[in-house]
Amino acid sequence: MNLFYLLKPKSTVSYLYKTNTIRQGLEKMRAHGYTAIPVLDDNGEYIGTVSEGDFLWHILRFKNDSIKFQEDFYIIDIVNEDRNLPVKTDVTMDELLLRVMDQNFVPVIDDRNIFIGIVTRKDVIKYFYDKEQSMISGSVMSV
Repeated sequence: MNLFYLLKPKSTVSYLYKTNTIRQGLEKMRAHGYTAIPVLDDNGEYIGTVSEGDFLWHILRFKNDSIKFQEDFYIIDIVNEDRNLPVKTDVTMDELLLRVMDQNFVPVIDDRNIFIGIVTRKDVIKYFYDKEQSMISGSVMSV
């Protein structure tokens, strides 16, 4: 199966730019109810992921939870570049399964490292469930 069947394209996914303020990031995550969100640079390249925990640690570090105070800081200050490492479009489904065991979504990049979307844990699990069900149905029919 091709990754593109599971891909949620960039146009349908929320993401942040490294130049967004912490306040903008908090507001976007709250509005969508996400616990983590991809971060891009100004060229559309995937940088990393920022999570609720990253925001919390930032607030605790400065001991200031004022939303106004967060306008002085940027997403690049808290992004985790080692979390949710991206895959290229030629990734196998087995590799995707291994990735989603540890993360809610897998960022997908093209050959130029441009962010093109995500594959969610839910979609990968559904793919393998459907595959298993079709194998069971096929073996029952062949009996």
